[in-house]
Amino acid sequence: MTGHFEARFAAVGGQGILLAGDILAEAAINFENLYALDSPTYTAQVRGGPTKVDVIIDKSRILFPRTTAIDFMLCLAQRSWDKFGYDLKPGCILLIDPFLVQQVDEVNNKVYRMPIIEITKNEMKKMVYTSAVALGAMIGLTEALNVDSVLKALMKKAPKGTEEQNQKAFSVGYDAAKVLLKS
Repeated sequence: MTGHFEARFAAVGGQGILLAGDILAEAAINFENLYALDSPTYTAQVRGGPTKVDVIIDKSRILFPRTTAIDFMLCLAQRSWDKFGYDLKPGCILLIDPFLVQQVDEVNNKVYRMPIIEITKNEMKKMVYTSAVALGAMIGLTEALNVDSVLKALMKKAPKGTEEQNQKAFSVGYDAAKVLLKS
């Protein structure tokens, strides 16, 4: 990581994406000796309402706990893009699920399309692995943190008995991202 990195994961309540931000911050702090924080935002409508989690990672202490120039954004709902698609750095890596998000700023962002929900359904058979697939995709596109660090944090947060499936879900997202980079 270069010095300062900001990420946003946006979806709707119930998609389980907020956990990805928590795991990312955990990986930075506990396994890469960096400073990090994650700030989730929930709307009044918990299930089905727009949600996001912002993550800031830095080599130095974080003095301002709000994102201002986001390097990476993952979005799994059009309503979430409409509400949270701001403060993106020019050239932001924007990963969207093309079945759920159709209209984004393609002029100022580097847009990648990955059907994360379909990948999770087809490969993992359970939607609880969406955050691990999304996290793998994010690391595959950005290499913001080391894969091993993120996997350690994921294993620390994974419920007992789901470690292998969570690791597989991360790999599925990571590999799909690497395919996107080649195309």
